[in-house]
Amino acid sequence: MQTNATYTSLVAVGDSFTEGMSDLLPDGSYRGWADLLAARLAARTPDFRYANLAVRGKLIGQIVAEQVDVAAAMRPDVITLVGGLNDTLRPKCDMGRVRGLLEEAVECLAPACKQLVLMRSPGRQGPVLARFRPRMEELFTCIDELATRHDALVVDLYGAPSLGDPRMWDVDRLHLTGEGHRRVAEAVWQTLGYEAEDTEWRTPMPPSAPPGWVARRTADARFARQYLLPWIGRRLTGRSSGDGRPAKRPELLPYDGSVA
Repeated sequence: MQTNATYTSLVAVGDSFTEGMSDLLPDGSYRGWADLLAARLAARTPDFRYANLAVRGKLIGQIVAEQVDVAAAMRPDVITLVGGLNDTLRPKCDMGRVRGLLEEAVECLAPACKQLVLMRSPGRQGPVLARFRPRMEELFTCIDELATRHDALVVDLYGAPSLGDPRMWDVDRLHLTGEGHRRVAEAVWQTLGYEAEDTEWRTPMPPSAPPGWVARRTADARFARQYLLPWIGRRLTGRSSGDGRPAKRPELLPYDGSVA
């Protein structure tokens, strides 16, 4: 890794995490860590270019089929790849297939850019993470091994105490808040070798009084009604929240640095 390197272009590949959910903007669109990172890089480099191919709900097979070759053809300085976590959350998950597809993606992307960036995704504290932890950690072990073989960087968000805090997660319990995305952008920024703007991004939030029983039950009911039941319905019918949805920045074009 080159400290304070000059990168002229960025392509982000992945699912809802990289699309930017749930960092919601006033116009109803999503911003997210990749946009925030692009804005920082654009502020340093004239004519900086940025594409974000990520689409919510995508499994690693879909990312490989729909995004990887497109990203490689753009030949950017930096490519970020985050994928596979949606697979680990499915009731039936073939981890051997997931590892193979992730390896295929890395083998295609690493030679196509100056710097490939992989991530150990953040995990929210709670029973859901505990249930799927073995699969997630198997995925992260694969990511570490691929990074070593292909000289990729790994951003360890899974090991950051701050990002495990439920307050960093939206009410759907699956996506980071705006503050969570800001911390992820800072983590990637530092991993790329730039001087820290926030040295405390890993630091846990100050403790707060836990919500009462009624507040917890109300939140649980809202979560089940608005998010859990629709998610189960999509799984049972083979649908995805990203079906038919295009990437928000499908072309590698100049970025003005605005984060709205």
